Amino acid sequence: MSIPFRQQLSVGWYLFRQRMHGRRRYPLVLMLEPLFRCNLACAGCGKIDYPDNILNRRLSVDECIAAAEECGAPIVSIAGGEPLIHRQMPQIVSALIARRKFIYLCSNALLLHKHMADYRPSPYLTFSVHLDGNRERHDRSVCRSGVFEQAVEAIRTALSAGFRVTVNSTFFQHETAEEIADFFDFVTELGVEGITMSPGFSYAHAPQQDVFLERRTSIRLFRSLFRLQRNGKQRWPLNHSSLFLDFLAGNQAYRCTAWGNPTRNIFGWQRPCYLLADGGYAESFEELMRTTRWQDYGSGVNPKCGNCMAHCGYEPTAVNDTFAHPWKALRAWVRGPRTEGPIALPDAKAPTARPMIPITPDIAHGDIQPRRQATPGRYGQAE
Repeated sequence: MSIPFRQQLSVGWYLFRQRMHGRRRYPLVLMLEPLFRCNLACAGCGKIDYPDNILNRRLSVDECIAAAEECGAPIVSIAGGEPLIHRQMPQIVSALIARRKFIYLCSNALLLHKHMADYRPSPYLTFSVHLDGNRERHDRSVCRSGVFEQAVEAIRTALSAGFRVTVNSTFFQHETAEEIADFFDFVTELGVEGITMSPGFSYAHAPQQDVFLERRTSIRLFRSLFRLQRNGKQRWPLNHSSLFLDFLAGNQAYRCTAWGNPTRNIFGWQRPCYLLADGGYAESFEELMRTTRWQDYGSGVNPKCGNCMAHCGYEPTAVNDTFAHPWKALRAWVRGPRTEGPIALPDAKAPTARPMIPITPDIAHGDIQPRRQATPGRYGQAE
């Protein structure tokens, strides 16, 4: 992992206390969405598919603080939409840092140069810049040319100013392990603290529906990627637990624990998770945890979850497994994910079962196909 020791220690102590109190379900990361408005219209995103009266709504500073205190998670990931559009974002971040929350402020970085002076470097603040690959890949994903270069320049500026910076990457169809490895080499040399990665979730209202990865294709892709790293690529600062990486490689039959990353947005507390609002909204965090039918979601249970391998659902599972089986986690960290042999998929009828399904080690990818241009986003400034 690439997470600083201070953050590891704080989160580890929090997790220890939850287990000492015998809590079965507890939050690890609060997914906070103070707005849905964005200045891009990405091909694989369904977050901006709302009318203007919804896109113009904002959570207030007090509502954001209340959500963090009510939830109690040690980490807050502020997403959207584009959070830097929110006029009160500096006050929100400052208030959460004062409460010693570790903040990941997610951004496409188009407004980062303009608003960087509104923030101060802190061990509690990280700019998490969304990059889906090298120049051509990323600009095609966000449906606008020149975005990659602007984001990279903003990253360089933020790093030189002393900020913590990570990149957040989502993978779609027609990716190749070689492309991703080259991109990871680039951002590692750029000096980012960490890399967060995940297969794209198939939002029902995304402008393009042919870009999402099927679960087994995702596993093949990650195995090929990890094989490249093992065969001579530099060690990338992947911002994940060793067992989550092992899950991405198809070696862990994990269940989604969506309550580990609860979502608070302009509608309330979203059921069941950041990616899916299938169960509607709760008015409070307590109501979310108590009344959500968690058993109705996850791969092998709900068709909408069938291809999901996102960190917001499975990283908490891996973290819990790390605490329960530290030697297994240590072995996975030392050896790296296994890249050959059968894969493990969850069984809906037996949560502890680990059915092994043969999979070939090779992966074939077609050439990059041109994507239909999405409707241009609103290139707004802070509102």
